[in-house]
Amino acid sequence: MEAAGKAARRQERRLQAPATLEKQRDRRPRGRLARRRIEEDQEEAVFREVVSFTPDPLPVRYYEKDTTRPISFYLSSLEELLAWTPDAEDGFNVALGPPECRQPPLSSRRPRTLMCHDMMGGYLDDKFIQGSATQTPYSFYHWQYIDIFVYFSHHTVTIPPVGWTNAAHRHGVCVLGTFITEWKDGERLCEAFLAGDERSYRAVADQLVLIAQFFRFDGWLINIENSLSLAAVGNVPHFLRYLTSQLHQQVPGGLVLWYDSVVSSGQLKWQDELNEQNRVFFDSCDGFFTNYNWREEHLERMLGQAGERLADVYVGVDVFARGNVVGGRFDTNKSLELIRKHGFSAALFAPGWVYECLEKGDFFQNQDKFWSLLERYLPTHSICSLPFVTSFCLGMGTRRVCYGQEEAVGPWYHPSAQEIQPLFGEHRLEGNGRGWVKTHCCLEDAWNGGSSLLIRGLIPPEVGTVAVRLFSLQVPVPPKIFLSLVYKLEGPSAVGVALELTTGDAGSCHVGGISVLSAETSSRHSPRPLRVPPTKLAKWVGRCGQQLSGGWVQRCYEVNLRGCLLQDLFVNFSRPPGSQKEENFICRLGELQVVDANSLLTPLPQVQAVTVSHVRWQPAASEQEGGPAGLRLSCTLHWAYVLPRVRCFRIHCCRGSEGGSPGSGPSEPGMPRLLGLAFVNQYRIVDLAVAVAEPGRDGRVEFLVEPVPKEGFLVPRAEWGRAAMLYSMSHT
Repeated sequence: MEAAGKAARRQERRLQAPATLEKQRDRRPRGRLARRRIEEDQEEAVFREVVSFTPDPLPVRYYEKDTTRPISFYLSSLEELLAWTPDAEDGFNVALGPPECRQPPLSSRRPRTLMCHDMMGGYLDDKFIQGSATQTPYSFYHWQYIDIFVYFSHHTVTIPPVGWTNAAHRHGVCVLGTFITEWKDGERLCEAFLAGDERSYRAVADQLVLIAQFFRFDGWLINIENSLSLAAVGNVPHFLRYLTSQLHQQVPGGLVLWYDSVVSSGQLKWQDELNEQNRVFFDSCDGFFTNYNWREEHLERMLGQAGERLADVYVGVDVFARGNVVGGRFDTNKSLELIRKHGFSAALFAPGWVYECLEKGDFFQNQDKFWSLLERYLPTHSICSLPFVTSFCLGMGTRRVCYGQEEAVGPWYHPSAQEIQPLFGEHRLEGNGRGWVKTHCCLEDAWNGGSSLLIRGLIPPEVGTVAVRLFSLQVPVPPKIFLSLVYKLEGPSAVGVALELTTGDAGSCHVGGISVLSAETSSRHSPRPLRVPPTKLAKWVGRCGQQLSGGWVQRCYEVNLRGCLLQDLFVNFSRPPGSQKEENFICRLGELQVVDANSLLTPLPQVQAVTVSHVRWQPAASEQEGGPAGLRLSCTLHWAYVLPRVRCFRIHCCRGSEGGSPGSGPSEPGMPRLLGLAFVNQYRIVDLAVAVAEPGRDGRVEFLVEPVPKEGFLVPRAEWGRAAMLYSMSHT
């Protein structure tokens, strides 16, 4: 207890205001920086290094030991939790920003859907912050059905890997970590911070708030799965109330949920419902997550307990169907039907069952089947902010593509790189039911990233068009918006492809050669294809109307509306002129953009102050017998940039002589080669192949930081951030 009390006093001094936290996120590393020299005739910083095979030590919590790849981490004890303070190394794991604006807001009383991700102990391939070369990773992409995402493991403090937070936030989904205590060790831990005075439990709560605030996730699931003494259980409501109030102050939209485990007597006794024995915990936080072995009578009894807070009761559903449950696996819909019948929220535990227990080769089919069975019970939410840009990338692939150009071949997995996913399964069809449209993600081809959206369909003879609703938006339309669609038809089909917009208060807006109708004014407007754009827009529309490499086509449009709410985005397929027969089609969508015209006129900030630190050299074995041995370089780049303006950063290198990086293919000296993507202002370069510097001469490698704006256009190379490293061999 004394240790916890001292920690509480330390914590009072440690808590930082948000502005201070921002400074700490951007703080430069304490490790050794390469010696710096600024050339007056250059726009880049130049760093000098003498090659040494003595490594710059890195803390093992933040890096994979053998490779120094940055990894997400957890805390295993109360001592680790209380001792944690923000550090530069933590910066890799900070999310790009808060959840996107959404409708309805999470605070609405509509029943919600929580996904609790518990997979094989956690921190698998998703722990690699900069991605990994995983062949068959687990990928989740049905975000339109999810309101809250919980990352679960059995470590004391589970900090969500940042890839999950970035992907969820991009879809307007709230992300929670887990604070769990179990078994005898859990009893001892709880006694240490709950059985004493308020300073002890407040110290723990303050640390949990600080961690969520610093890493930019949204709150905690509290899971006490061990018995508590009377003194400890008596303080749990105080702990929950303090944690909840502090989180609400520091993290907008933050949530604290309690798991159905301990009752008010201190016994570990799962109730499978909200009742008088656990009501005190529900009253002290934002919500209650029930255990899984409930029946309909449990739900009926809870109606009186929950009162007006029905949506704050998350009825647990174990997708593995362990124990005496109503439904799980491909019968999970049976549980959802009862939960929604009584107006409660649902908590789906371990829906990764489709990945863990079924054939990996059939993962996408099984994933789509699982969520399609639940679709009628899962209300969707809308993204309501511009710019709205997506390439449909899943954050994985078998190769990397940038605007139709292949950059690297080989499997990759990077959850932070997942882009906004469409409304799978919600389509608008016309006619007598013979027409159909199916959508699914596809790794076989991509415009930007690793995948695209494949749409297959049939237009029956009696109708002219079929349409698919891709996205539900609730965006107040600015005076002028630009739209772009990148697509290609596969096979001999000649069907027409167009975007279609609907507005919540002004009828229907049809874009792509169809007039725009405003019901409010009864006037008709024709969207103009952007053929000769203003100079300031040229970066965004440089490819508009052109046939691009790989058969891709980009169409861009300008729409002028007033007083409209952009509600839905459709893609419309129309039969060729004169055709009277059934028309089959296969269309691949590569990118969709809706951009406020004014945002394209705002100057972009510059990437500034690129630095190199934490340098590690290793000898590389020669690939050719008798050939010269090479070097492997690892180092950390930091830079300064306004993160809310960026979609991501693309990190490149140029070498002054021969060298390569895994999967990059051949490269010419001086030509930029993509190394990877960053979603914060730092990036760890790992095992970059460089040539040995010749005696009396410097080797040279240049690092380039390319910002990718939210609007999705390419920034000229002259505007990238850059730093160069000159290196020489040691004379000893």
